[in-house]
Amino acid sequence: MSNDDALLLIVSSPSGAGKTTLTNALRASVPNLLFSVSHTTRKPRAGEVHGREYYFVERKEFERLVREDTFLEWAEVHGNLYGTSRAEIARASEARGLIFDVDHQGARQIKSTRPDAVAVFILPPSMRILEDRLRGRASEDEATVQKRYKVALQEIQHYGLFDYVMVNDDLNAAIEKLRSIFYAEECRRSRAARTAEALIAEGRGYGGTVPPREAP
Repeated sequence: MSNDDALLLIVSSPSGAGKTTLTNALRASVPNLLFSVSHTTRKPRAGEVHGREYYFVERKEFERLVREDTFLEWAEVHGNLYGTSRAEIARASEARGLIFDVDHQGARQIKSTRPDAVAVFILPPSMRILEDRLRGRASEDEATVQKRYKVALQEIQHYGLFDYVMVNDDLNAAIEKLRSIFYAEECRRSRAARTAEALIAEGRGYGGTVPPREAP
């Protein structure tokens, strides 16, 4: 791992905690930061486009991809299957970073194969506010709201899997926190080691003295 490699950033949260808004804001402020497009068996929502938000596939197709070991991680959430293709990392080979929008199951699987990935979990200010946000989604009926609320509580119980845990109680402040995490991880010693060692080798090439300058 070095600064030449894309920084793998896992961002997870219970439904309604603002994950999508935060990751979109991060991508808007950090150049060449890509979003990992997952496969899913759920139906598209209004405004969603195949290949942009998700690759929408039938369950039989998803199961075929599982058998072919296509996915870096996959899980069943709210009765639908979600998975991250290994090809997404290859697609980001020239990128500054790659964001994964996954739940705790996906985060665990990605970290098991890519321990260098950085995992961030976003908390709502309170469970009451989370419930209000879920009810504010016009596309959700009461049964779906209750199901998502129950799953959200289960998700929060896995916060210990993550490297960073932040509360989204103020949108602008939360965006700045997430941006700061990304920048800090770019400066981690393990990522800068190759550059530092190259500088050391360059200096030793001149016998430890000041490199000679060309005559004007």
